[in-house]
Amino acid sequence: MLIRDILNMKGGTIFSVAPDGKVADAVGLMVKNDVGSLVVMEGGRMTGMVTFREVLKALDAQSGNLADLRIRDVMVADPISGSPDDTLDHLREVMTKNHIRYLPVKDSDKLLGVISFHDVAKSVIKETSFENRLLKRYIKNWPEGEEAPK
Repeated sequence: MLIRDILNMKGGTIFSVAPDGKVADAVGLMVKNDVGSLVVMEGGRMTGMVTFREVLKALDAQSGNLADLRIRDVMVADPISGSPDDTLDHLREVMTKNHIRYLPVKDSDKLLGVISFHDVAKSVIKETSFENRLLKRYIKNWPEGEEAPK
């Protein structure tokens, strides 16, 4: 399975904020849309990402006061990104190795979407279920009297 397949299943909705936006407003956007990350866009291109992890770090550093904090103060600039042609195995390795829960997917400079670790897990479950159904059907329809391959 390729990243493009995961994007096709989940859709390409991208939630974004500007780097000069308020972190408090970003939290509201994340809550409203039930997402854990926002793409930071400036001049039509991705310049960073902000996730709940950066928000929590900022919240801790500011003793709970996000009032004056801007996105550019907490975002991850130029985050690691994936390609639509990357495999699911490669994606899992990159996300696990780099401790990333949200990975933007780009084709050259064009942002196609964001893949979450949850999206990866759902895809693995779906792929495994499909393979299991195929194997069960194969076994169920095994010709009588024939020996199984070794």
